[in-house]
Amino acid sequence: MNAAPTLEMLDPATLTVDINVRKDAALTPDFVASIKEHGVMEPVIAHRKEDGTVHVLMGQRRTLGAVEAKRAEIPVMIISSPEEAERIVTQVVENIQRAELTDADEADAYHQLSLIGVSAAAIAKKTGRTKTTVEGALKAKASEVGTAALGRGHTIEEALILAEFEDDEEATAELASVIQDEPDQLFHVAQQLRDDRVRAATLAAYRAEVAATGTIIVERPGYGEEGTASVTSLKRADGEPATEDDANAVYIIQDYRGEFSTVPVIVDWKELGFTERYTYHSSSANKGPMTEEQKAERKTLIANNKAMESATTVRREFVKTLLAKKQAPKGWQYFTVHAITHHTDVARSYDGEVAAVMVSAKTDGEKSWGWNPLKDHVAKSTTRPEFSLVALVCAGYEKTIAKDSWRNPFQSHRDYLNQLVIWGYTPSEVEQIIIDSDKPVEEDTAEENIEAA
Repeated sequence: MNAAPTLEMLDPATLTVDINVRKDAALTPDFVASIKEHGVMEPVIAHRKEDGTVHVLMGQRRTLGAVEAKRAEIPVMIISSPEEAERIVTQVVENIQRAELTDADEADAYHQLSLIGVSAAAIAKKTGRTKTTVEGALKAKASEVGTAALGRGHTIEEALILAEFEDDEEATAELASVIQDEPDQLFHVAQQLRDDRVRAATLAAYRAEVAATGTIIVERPGYGEEGTASVTSLKRADGEPATEDDANAVYIIQDYRGEFSTVPVIVDWKELGFTERYTYHSSSANKGPMTEEQKAERKTLIANNKAMESATTVRREFVKTLLAKKQAPKGWQYFTVHAITHHTDVARSYDGEVAAVMVSAKTDGEKSWGWNPLKDHVAKSTTRPEFSLVALVCAGYEKTIAKDSWRNPFQSHRDYLNQLVIWGYTPSEVEQIIIDSDKPVEEDTAEENIEAA
């Protein structure tokens, strides 16, 4: 017969944390400070082994936080060792299979199983869920923000995304607004935030690297500004072209591949005796600040291009998830034959690596000329060839779509995106511009265009 639970006050440093659901334990400064001031309010659940050691089953984060805060004692509820783990697993699985189970209940069930040592892969196998779903639920539960979101009725996916940005109040507020007003855009907005974060971090690192050399960094001059000019557009007082040796600063640019570089410039070049190298630069037609309309157009261009890059990530992940199912998507036969007969480049110029990732094939190997991991995958496996064919066609379409394709959409782009929508994809706002580009002009608008012409 199992002994009744007992409440003991123990030194957290003497406890053994067997299972750490979140490897980094998410010990934020605020969390540790709270424990240091108030202590651990909710008892940790643990069991004592035959050798006398106490192993934590529930409350690993609180235990590690107490150690970090140097608390002398914390409340620990000692229960019998979980010898009937399989029985517990069966009970939890039965609960998960209830139709009325909420996402919060499901995440709690996964959490219970993880606490007794069941891996995410094993949970997925026992419950019939995907490993990705289980891992997402565990990550959400390992976060205070994620747990709170689940408690408010959010889905596991929503809670996981909110937890991902829990250290960014502005991003969290934006995501909460999207969940409230445009939940179907959540994945797109989240990806844009990820890309912005990566872009900002990369730029910050590059700026620091440049600044470490003693180089002065200035903002890129706007259209019509004359205080700063690149050395390539200037000449010295003696008439010779200016060189990088004459530069007194640089500004940073980003190319189409996302890589940063510097442009040598001369600040206050007129005062320093430099003149414009090309006469057409002095033409009044090329001077003057940008109009508000030009600024708005440029802002839209930049925003849509960034949104399109983020949408590409979400779109390809959707195809990968689609092709991970047991059955090929409905209508795949017509989709592939239509692509080959109407848009021949999709089958002739597809990206083998993109296609391989879409069908979850290995992409190991040297990326030399002619490297094609999808070809290797098909050669090694004769099963599910239809999945590889769909991946090939999708990768071919993907290669034709650029970040600025929304400005001049092709019929191939519309055909591809419309098919994905049929298969359940939710397009981003910028992708919707492409989809809508083939819609007929309203009669009133058409008449206005004729009159304007």
